[in-house]
Amino acid sequence: MTMLLFGESLNVMVKRINRAFKERDKKPIQEEALFQKEKGMDYIDLNIGPAKKDGPDLMQWVIETVQEVVDLPLLLDTTNIDAIKAGLKVCDKPPIINSIACRPERYEKMLPLAVEYNADFVALMWGPEGLPRDEHERIALCVELLTAANSAGIPNEKIWVDGVVTPVNVQQDQAVILLKFYEMLYGELIEMFPGVRSTCGLSNVSNGVPRHLRPILNRTYGVMLMKYGMQSIITDPKDDTLNAIAKGQRQDIVDVIYQTMEGNQPDLNSLPKELQDYVKTTNVLLGKTLYSDSWLEL
Repeated sequence: MTMLLFGESLNVMVKRINRAFKERDKKPIQEEALFQKEKGMDYIDLNIGPAKKDGPDLMQWVIETVQEVVDLPLLLDTTNIDAIKAGLKVCDKPPIINSIACRPERYEKMLPLAVEYNADFVALMWGPEGLPRDEHERIALCVELLTAANSAGIPNEKIWVDGVVTPVNVQQDQAVILLKFYEMLYGELIEMFPGVRSTCGLSNVSNGVPRHLRPILNRTYGVMLMKYGMQSIITDPKDDTLNAIAKGQRQDIVDVIYQTMEGNQPDLNSLPKELQDYVKTTNVLLGKTLYSDSWLEL
């Protein structure tokens, strides 16, 4: 199995990109877009943040700037609905709206935009009370939002369900809860919504973790999600190993993670250090080992 890659680093949170947005400097933005294409990204996520002052103008300018140098499809990522609408008007290829939360005041305004501009959208499992507590609350939100989308005329194939990844060092139990959600989505729920797709902000699992530990958490959790049907990830284009995993080129890593998930953990002494670390990280994400910044040293 493989996953599509949505590059995350054309993002207002990246200092040089933020500066380029403010100064309308094309060079850093186009360099980043070209880099993401070189790294094999399938889509580029354009995250301009809330952009309350000049959101529509900024979104259009960023899209046009990127489209001058690459032909990859885009995710339009902002909480500013007017900026989303402005961006949809200038996309050369049908984009993905990232995202529409399961809140009536949001989806009642945004679903018609997806229909009007033939756009896909990310269905974010973020409800009126914020983050769902467990997989069952996520499923309830999912049914509500997907039913509303279907009623608006959006087919399941244009919906990407995002169950919301949270930092493992803050809410360790949520890592397993999200796996259970996708297991349910692609189990009993898929009969109600055949063809629905999936994505997630994968790097969120390692937010707040020491920088050198972030890649292995991201890679391991990406593989774990893939086992339950994950079809795409919003991810760091610089992680060549994760890119290779997503493209089906590191079956050794996938196999050792799957074995550990299935309760057939291999003997650590029989594995090279690289694969030992994936086994240890899988156990942290399964909640079998308590998270600490030193889990790889145990």
